[in-house]
Amino acid sequence: MIFLIILLMASLSLVGLSIKGATAKASQETFKNITNSFSMQINRRVNQGTPRGAGNIKGEDIKKITENKAIESYIKRINAIGDLTGYELIETPETKKNLTADRAQRFGSSLMITGVNDSSKEDKFVSGSYKLVEGEHLTKDDKYQILMHKDLAAKHGWKVGDKVKLNSNIYDADNEKGAKETVEVTIKGLFDGHNKSAVTYSQELYENTAITDIHTAAQLYGYTEDTAIYGDATFFVAGDKNLDTVMQELGSINGINWKMYSLIKSSSNYPALEQSISGMYKMANLLFWGSLSFSVLLLALLLTLWINARRKEVGILLSIGLKQASILGQFITEAVMIAIPALISAYFLANYTARAIGNTVLANVTSDVAKQASKAAQASNLGGGAEVDGFSKTLSSLDISIQPSDFAIIFVLGLVLVVLVMALASSNLLFKQPKELLIDSE
Repeated sequence: MIFLIILLMASLSLVGLSIKGATAKASQETFKNITNSFSMQINRRVNQGTPRGAGNIKGEDIKKITENKAIESYIKRINAIGDLTGYELIETPETKKNLTADRAQRFGSSLMITGVNDSSKEDKFVSGSYKLVEGEHLTKDDKYQILMHKDLAAKHGWKVGDKVKLNSNIYDADNEKGAKETVEVTIKGLFDGHNKSAVTYSQELYENTAITDIHTAAQLYGYTEDTAIYGDATFFVAGDKNLDTVMQELGSINGINWKMYSLIKSSSNYPALEQSISGMYKMANLLFWGSLSFSVLLLALLLTLWINARRKEVGILLSIGLKQASILGQFITEAVMIAIPALISAYFLANYTARAIGNTVLANVTSDVAKQASKAAQASNLGGGAEVDGFSKTLSSLDISIQPSDFAIIFVLGLVLVVLVMALASSNLLFKQPKELLIDSE
């Protein structure tokens, strides 16, 4: 029984440490591009943005922030609509239900476009919603280039290097200048990715979105890069700078109407991801400390019963002059001889069960977080596009394995606990008189 308790204690503790380590690794990998960055967004309490509700940040305000030496790089975004006139979009049974004749006439070939100066740092790619599968990312030097969904390209027989035409949409509320531009763009790359949540309109499908360079998106609305209205911008701070300090310093730049904007840490754009990581840490700690606490209590009870069953033996050993320390040493040696094979066996048991336990815990944690995120998205009327999926993104998998360093910690900790519990369990008995022990055992 003592062997089994030590085996289970060590196994569960090892699993807890492995889950914690895997979560830390996943967190570092997931947030590697956003932990030292922040975004500039509109303050919706006083600034409602564009007619469609997008951001309306001035390019000159973005430029003022980029001039700070602490800013290593940045990405600015323009949200636009561009029509693939004469070509159909990808549709689903659900989107077809909502495609009225009027909507088909106005937006039947409209792509939702995000114009950026560096697509590799675009949120949709950083969050994993989009994955570039062919071609190259857009850079600040690109003009009239586009990244398109591979399914939409396949539907019309387009490939990397082909040219397509985008037209301004006169029905787009954000096309405030009434621009009627035609922009010919070259397909620089194809991306993949599919919606995780339900959609209402075809423009919410990943397949009907595209990433272009800044110039293309600006021209569709009749602007240039300098005069364009930007939805938001993300700034990456140098690694040796403190993010909070930099944000506080930038928030006092003169010449920017800060009532209209807010500076927000990029990690705040992924609340569900942060919650799932936090939830995994809590479960790992619960598994580790819970198994240790319960096992120590149970071990103390069993060792106490085990020692009490040897009262006569202790009485005889004391009566022949054997010191308490020697008797305690004998008991500890016996317990350690049981503990060592149990701890070694725990390594193999934990290796066998860690992945299954970790995945079960992950599934439960992410399920709860996803439900909360879904409710929050619905309450905020965020729709069903890539931004919502990024908002609702959780940990999807963990690379769980038992590390030798973790086993070393549990091995040493297990032996220390066995020694301490044995010392406490036997202390009362060892300090009694031999005669008392021998009489009690009769």
